[in-house]
Amino acid sequence: MEYDIRAGIAALPHSPIALIAEYGRDRAGLIPLWFGEGDVPTPDVIAEAGIRAIRDGEVFYTHQRGLPRLREALSDYLGRVHGVPVGVERITVTSSGMTAIMKVMQTLIDPGDEVAVVSPIWPNVTASVKVMGGVPRAVPMRLGNHGWDLDLDALFDACGPRTRAIFVNSPGNPTGWMMELDDMRRVMEFARSRGLWVISDEVYARLVYDRPAAPSFVEVAEPDDKLIIVNSFSKNWAMTGWRLGWIVAPPALGPVLENLVQYSTSGTPAFVQHAGIAALEHGEPFLVEMVDRCRQARDAVCAALERLPNVHSTCPPAAFYAFFRVDGERDSMALAQRIIDEAAVGLAPGTAFGEGGEGYLRLCFASRLDRVEEAMARIAGVLG
Repeated sequence: MEYDIRAGIAALPHSPIALIAEYGRDRAGLIPLWFGEGDVPTPDVIAEAGIRAIRDGEVFYTHQRGLPRLREALSDYLGRVHGVPVGVERITVTSSGMTAIMKVMQTLIDPGDEVAVVSPIWPNVTASVKVMGGVPRAVPMRLGNHGWDLDLDALFDACGPRTRAIFVNSPGNPTGWMMELDDMRRVMEFARSRGLWVISDEVYARLVYDRPAAPSFVEVAEPDDKLIIVNSFSKNWAMTGWRLGWIVAPPALGPVLENLVQYSTSGTPAFVQHAGIAALEHGEPFLVEMVDRCRQARDAVCAALERLPNVHSTCPPAAFYAFFRVDGERDSMALAQRIIDEAAVGLAPGTAFGEGGEGYLRLCFASRLDRVEEAMARIAGVLG
């Protein structure tokens, strides 16, 4: 039987990351490094705050933009990390970072609107544009001798009469690339001159290996600028399953976002928000340990990849992914399947990440060191 659904929704492709996980998830002895999450559970100080909130009866409808205490904690956290004040009136809590991205697209994108998207990028970003009937315009980065590089002139040239927004993910998934403040200033100046929105995904802002935090667009913009930042608790504090994120936007958008929350989730569970408060107030020691753990795993992965003569990569300055290309390989899905079949290691195919990603594989190294080293030994047996 055929059903009448929106053509754009019917045409949405399945995520290649989900497809490769379905292909390999039941393989005996598999080391799964395809998803963007670590292998440690949420710290006790955070989990116990959520459990305690449930026991205290925090299980009813609550503030749609987020608990006031959580929004205040986020304001304090952002000011502390980035050195600029971020008012509570600019912050909206969401049920996950992905929900934050979807809320932003619902707010900005009409059918036919275009979004210039720095690529390679997590596939959910371009899918969210398509869900709204918009058109993502990929602006591919290039891997050079000194890492991934974005040509800002190419980004600006990609913005035409239908462009509504520029989407930047820094630090980036899957590349670990990081935009510096001078380039952020140039992007904001260009966006102001053209009346465009800048959407900045800063989920990996604390997973940085040469400084305490990545640069943020909040450091180069005024509160009323057409800038929206999306973020999440998932990566920093091992909370992927809690589904908790936030948005920083101009104060005038607060009521708009509140309406969208009402008409979708009707608010984020209060007990989950209490866990988020604990993460912000007590989670810094865990975050420091998380970064150090990832640094050790990153160094092991980069060293192993450098020993493979047919592999091209760069050691990422941030996030927790290695994104590498293998000579002669043009079908990253087939290569990912081969590595599952022959090495029992699950990697994400580069085709998932849009233009500029085909031929690459993404490996998440947010795992214990011995596990990562075993995975690299297996991969070397296939690619070496």
